[in-house]
Amino acid sequence: RPRGSHVRRRLTGKLPPWSAPSRSGNQVSEYISRTFLDQQTEMELPRVTPTETPRPMSQISGLRGLPHSAGLSAATVPRFGVQTDQEGQLAKELEDTNKWGLDVFKVAELSGNRPLTTIMFNIFQERDLLKTFQIPADTLVTYLLTLESHYHADVAYHNSLHAADVAQSTHVLLATPALEAVFTDLEVLAAIFASAIHDVDHPGVSNQFLVNTNSELALMYNDASVLENHHLAVGFKLLQAENCDIFQNLSAKQRLSLRRMVIDMVLATDMSKHMNLLADLKTMVETKKVTSLGVLLLDNYSDRIQVLQNLVHCADLSNPTKPLELYRRWTDRIMAEFFQQGDRERESGLDISPMCDKHTASVEKSQVGFIDYIAHPLWETWADLVHPDAQDLLDTLEDNREWYQSKIPRSPVDLTRPEQGGPDRFQFELTLEEAEEEEEEEEEEGPTLDTEVWESPDTERLVPEASPDPGALPLDNQR
Repeated sequence: RPRGSHVRRRLTGKLPPWSAPSRSGNQVSEYISRTFLDQQTEMELPRVTPTETPRPMSQISGLRGLPHSAGLSAATVPRFGVQTDQEGQLAKELEDTNKWGLDVFKVAELSGNRPLTTIMFNIFQERDLLKTFQIPADTLVTYLLTLESHYHADVAYHNSLHAADVAQSTHVLLATPALEAVFTDLEVLAAIFASAIHDVDHPGVSNQFLVNTNSELALMYNDASVLENHHLAVGFKLLQAENCDIFQNLSAKQRLSLRRMVIDMVLATDMSKHMNLLADLKTMVETKKVTSLGVLLLDNYSDRIQVLQNLVHCADLSNPTKPLELYRRWTDRIMAEFFQQGDRERESGLDISPMCDKHTASVEKSQVGFIDYIAHPLWETWADLVHPDAQDLLDTLEDNREWYQSKIPRSPVDLTRPEQGGPDRFQFELTLEEAEEEEEEEEEEGPTLDTEVWESPDTERLVPEASPDPGALPLDNQR
């Protein structure tokens, strides 16, 4: 027999040799020493030097120390949560906190680049949440500053500006007349908190990029809603920092309920859930029940969380419903982030994600496509749910779509215009499991356009890859 083969045979047996009752502790030690230490030529064990201290796999990455807010007390909390020498101008801007289209960029400028802290603190005061849930003002500000510091200022779109915008949009949508008194204070708190943390520590690249590059986060979350799971982990972990537990006075039952709702809402911002979320919302619209005053009746958790998930999802995709000047600024930022990812993919030898190649992508066509196949179907259905409360937003969305459409250079055959010979409908679908049933249904209905994944740094969508008409221009030329 080859030397050491008895070791391998014993290791593969059903029972370890020291399992027999007759063996003493000394015999076990002797066996281990003889088998593993004296036979290192046959089986080398990994060695860990004393200087190596591996990070526990359960540790949440991306966490940093407390910002400059340490030492804040209730007596020193500024009026709007942040120190600024332009308090008067900031107060004027924040008068629009309850209105659609607040200029978040101006708020950032006047608050020392702390828009999330400023707007969230203002929302909590507007809704009297500090009193309702006994949240100390200094604790709220400390948490908000800590949260905001964990958004990346060097990420073009998914930074604290976007989080502030989504939080304020959520705040306004919650106040829509059709939802008046529908949600409890705890549900309102959960929705606003979810919107604030929903993109924290976003690296500026997509879920698919993280999966393709074998990133630590993709490994941690098994390629499933990688970023969304991470945002939740960081958002909740920061509550454990010094003087950051804004939920300290909630009961155990309230905390568990809030956590469950926040998880459900943030995971629903993963665009792989978009099609199912929209389909369920359409079903709710068809079967909706309202009071004599037109207020929605939602009598179970499933219905209530479904509306809250769609509400936060709408807020997350609300850029096209904002005044054109604001919408264009958001578009510039998201495209800059796309192109940065594309550059990284090019440098790494990876396939460049659709819409991320700065040499071929069309900003205008990307927005027309996004509105036509993602934003408009969602907002149209939401407007049906809360009719007539969101009609103005839908009108703005359609006006903005026409503006971007007008900026697309005309070509001999414009595939976005049915009257010029192009198809009148492009199929945007999702390739994940949730979309399989829809794809099967479409196959039964007839042939559709070939598609490829089009993914933003936080979304997954599909863009038509080629027209079924062999004489038409390829859609790649339109990006």
